[in-house]
Amino acid sequence: MRCAVVGAGAWGTALADLLTRNGHDVQLWAYEADVVESINQKHENVRFLAGHKLSPALKATGDLQRAVDGAELVTLATPSHVLRSILQSAGKSIPRSAPIVVASKGIEKGTLCLMTEVAEQEISGATVVALSGPSFAKEVVTGQPTAVVVASEADGPAGVAQLAFSSPYFRAYTHTDVTGVELGGALKNVMAVATGIAEGLGLGFNARAALVTRGLAEMTRLGLALGAEQSTFAGLAGLGDLVLTCTGSLSRNRAVGVEVGKGKTLEEVLRGKETVAEGVVTAQSARELAAREGVEMPIVDTVNRVLFEGQSARSAIAALMTRELRAEVDR
Repeated sequence: MRCAVVGAGAWGTALADLLTRNGHDVQLWAYEADVVESINQKHENVRFLAGHKLSPALKATGDLQRAVDGAELVTLATPSHVLRSILQSAGKSIPRSAPIVVASKGIEKGTLCLMTEVAEQEISGATVVALSGPSFAKEVVTGQPTAVVVASEADGPAGVAQLAFSSPYFRAYTHTDVTGVELGGALKNVMAVATGIAEGLGLGFNARAALVTRGLAEMTRLGLALGAEQSTFAGLAGLGDLVLTCTGSLSRNRAVGVEVGKGKTLEEVLRGKETVAEGVVTAQSARELAAREGVEMPIVDTVNRVLFEGQSARSAIAALMTRELRAEVDR
């Protein structure tokens, strides 16, 4: 197929390379001119995915309209906070017959929209597919075995994405719970910041396991309030992605939490970083969404207090441990 991938960070580049190696004709749009040049000339994304050779057949462009023109499948892999503005620029050029695979993860600030909702609002008549699951870009681009979920309300679009992306080392499962798949992908980043903070404080594996497990409970609680299926959060886009991001050494969100736990301010941690830690961006939106839905999310609240309200990491964790005692399962 003729495929377009919008966003040439590590994740977008890895997905574009995967599609190219699967035999598709891929145009990868990059905002940065040096990224376009390095992919086309060196077959490597030196800025965001250095040291990993890409398929020589992959072509990058800085022309957004050119990238999406005539595409039969469009994949969005931009940072969540710029997705809407990019779609406003590209929307009229995207063929309405092409499924839109949303690989960006987050909850938009202000509107509290999921990324598929942003795509639907900006591309009239769009057929959206959410792609999520435990998948570090560096492992995908090196052919490490990976399994993800592609979700659409109707079976057809998810099936198209499943066939396009699946390879001997990249397995895509279909799903119909778009909200659950998207929410799992967004909220696990906030939980990874929390587990990173605990690690930075020198807390042990017990604390990490507790945060992962209770984090999953919070994610599920909000998902059910928004109409998602409980079982989705036990799958790849929920538990799978949560475990990977909270424990994996390649996790940017976990790494940010570790530095904050060691005593650095958020500003100090983020200074000079080009890559986006989506958990930082999503934390505030997740808190607002939970408040709107009347859902209790104490770990999300704690991350917000530490990152944005000046509470010390140690006192915040202590406050979590001394909350009112309750049953484990909501009734």
